[in-house]
Amino acid sequence: MCRLLSHDLPRAADPGAALAIVEAVRQQLLGDGLLTINLDVTSPEAEPGVVELQRAWSSRPAHYPVAGRKRKTLTPWTRQLLRQAEVFVGEGDDALAAVFDDAALIRSMGLHAVVNVPLVEAGGRCFATFNVLGGNQAWTPRERLLIELLAVLALPAVGRIAERLRPAAAMAPAG
Repeated sequence: MCRLLSHDLPRAADPGAALAIVEAVRQQLLGDGLLTINLDVTSPEAEPGVVELQRAWSSRPAHYPVAGRKRKTLTPWTRQLLRQAEVFVGEGDDALAAVFDDAALIRSMGLHAVVNVPLVEAGGRCFATFNVLGGNQAWTPRERLLIELLAVLALPAVGRIAERLRPAAAMAPAG
């Protein structure tokens, strides 16, 4: 596992390969589960109170396909995670049902708890989320810490994916 993180991860051929390494380590540390990465792709023209998310990576693409999009309204969950850039921990089926429209699918995969980690740009804005779901009803403090550390290790790869998806106009120099 250390070799994967110290040797293979920095040499990954592309962001997808890097995230596959992070997922392999996640499985070794935490067992079966689900890892997804969502990008905040909300346009400046979007109606107030609406957030657009696009899935950039998934460990289970048959259930959660890459490039899938979803619209979210501002709720306590979206405010905490996407606007305040604070980690969200949901434990147990009731907690998942309170924040996820697809809670039945999540339960059908044997998953009962989530940690959503905001991935934050230098200016403090959450531009993506690192989402881990697991089969236990609750996370230990050690597991939560490991998930947050894996999110930090995934940050460069997710940043490269986000750069590719930004419109050319947003990358043009101001003038």
